[in-house]
Amino acid sequence: MKKVVLAYSGGLDTSCCVKWLQDKGFEVICFSADLGSEFSPQELRKKARAGGVARIYVEDLREEFARDYILPSLKANAVYESKYVLSTALGRPLIAKYLVDIAHKEQAEYVAHGCTGKGNDQVRIDTTVKILGPKLKIIAPVREWELTSRESEIEYARNKNIPISATKDKIYSIDQNIWGISIEGGMMEDLNNAPDEAAYVLTKHIDKTPDKADYAELEFEQGVPVKVNGKKKKFLAIIELLNELGGKHCIGRTDLVEDRTVGIKSREVYEAPAAWILIRAHQELESVVLDKDTLGFKEIAGLKYAQLVYQGLWFSRLRRSLDAFMLLTQEKVTGTIKLKLYKGNISVVSRKSQYSLYKKDLATYGEKDQFNREDAKGFIEIFSLPYRER
Repeated sequence: MKKVVLAYSGGLDTSCCVKWLQDKGFEVICFSADLGSEFSPQELRKKARAGGVARIYVEDLREEFARDYILPSLKANAVYESKYVLSTALGRPLIAKYLVDIAHKEQAEYVAHGCTGKGNDQVRIDTTVKILGPKLKIIAPVREWELTSRESEIEYARNKNIPISATKDKIYSIDQNIWGISIEGGMMEDLNNAPDEAAYVLTKHIDKTPDKADYAELEFEQGVPVKVNGKKKKFLAIIELLNELGGKHCIGRTDLVEDRTVGIKSREVYEAPAAWILIRAHQELESVVLDKDTLGFKEIAGLKYAQLVYQGLWFSRLRRSLDAFMLLTQEKVTGTIKLKLYKGNISVVSRKSQYSLYKKDLATYGEKDQFNREDAKGFIEIFSLPYRER
């Protein structure tokens, strides 16, 4: 039999993919990446075996994901179209990398995934596979099969006795990892509808949040978060802690009509408490320690970085080149930012850094002001000269 390694999430699409590939004469080997998904490794193995797969690999990649994918993105303050912190987009190249590795190990000619024919993930996974394993053939059942909707997939699963958790009443497509959750589909496809509260996983409704604020004091060393409230922790542990703390206060919900790589607009709802807390703290620290020109250009470069990640170009030369620039900007991004978390809001309480470029004696309007006001007149004369002459 022909071997195919399927990127298996345990959700509706990939559960149907297993049976569809088997009916096409393939020996199906599943690979599941644990990036902090809704299914435990035990659940994934049980579901895959119930589907009759030959073998399943389940790899705990949370540490690698945090260190090698999320952290570079945080240093770049990468946010797509102002609202999406790229949680799913960052996970796809890592999944595809392991998909290629396991296909080589199993001597399989094919890899497969459950991405739709008009989504971003097909671009991200296919592009990564073509870069890292150009000889592999890619099968995307959802682009080929006769099933045209999630409702028809649910019916197919029932007819084939495929164990699934999705129902026609709970029709949302959810992708979850440690950096955030992506939610789409169902009644949210109508832009007149508010997001369904039942779809949220990490965050409490604003009406159910505490009436007392929590504080998060985040310490960074060269752009890397190392402590929370004075306690040293690994980056992964910091993310997990802030997801819990932020979720408690309804931090990190966004509702976005975004531009997909394939050209269509799509409505997506996201939850990312830790991501928004860390990005906000990192930006605040950079505003204190980076000079004006570096800060301004880094913002432009960060927008391009986010676009590259969104489009599945993680392994591109440009993305790696931008990483080199971002790394250089982080040399003095060391210090502490204290944040207040309350009723869906993140407020800055204090900023401290030994490399701070903020000088109170220059900024103050009080008696200890050291700024020479007479210099301002000459500066404005020169600054405005080209505009006056025009």
